[in-house]
Amino acid sequence: MSAEIVQLVEQAGPYLTAAVGAYGATVLTRAEDAAADATVTLGQRILGAIWRRRDEAGQAELERVVDEAADEQDESYTAAVLGRLLRQALQDDAELRAELSAMLPAPAAGSVTIKASGERSIAAQHIGTAITGDGHTTPRS
Repeated sequence: MSAEIVQLVEQAGPYLTAAVGAYGATVLTRAEDAAADATVTLGQRILGAIWRRRDEAGQAELERVVDEAADEQDESYTAAVLGRLLRQALQDDAELRAELSAMLPAPAAGSVTIKASGERSIAAQHIGTAITGDGHTTPRS
């Protein structure tokens, strides 16, 4: 998978999660509300871009996946489901990648994104000693 797709998924993920969390599956058909939070609105726009590129069967599948994500109480699961959906949509669609790149705010210059996922995961930009698991003792220098 290209670095461009990975970056787009990382950037768009929080917007998709916010939109689905706020509106559930109706996010796919709900008109933009002027008072809606900008994050939710951007998530709606991203899902709308994916929706428009699908045939009827693809739209039904998208709605099923969004319904599943909306019903889930675990935000990390929702983010994973939506991230997988977005990666699949971006994989073979250069026009969608360009459209999302134009929609998403550019990362701040010099910003670093660090993400950990899973039990006992560690994420850090700089780290000395990191120990996960049971039964370990701190190493002595």
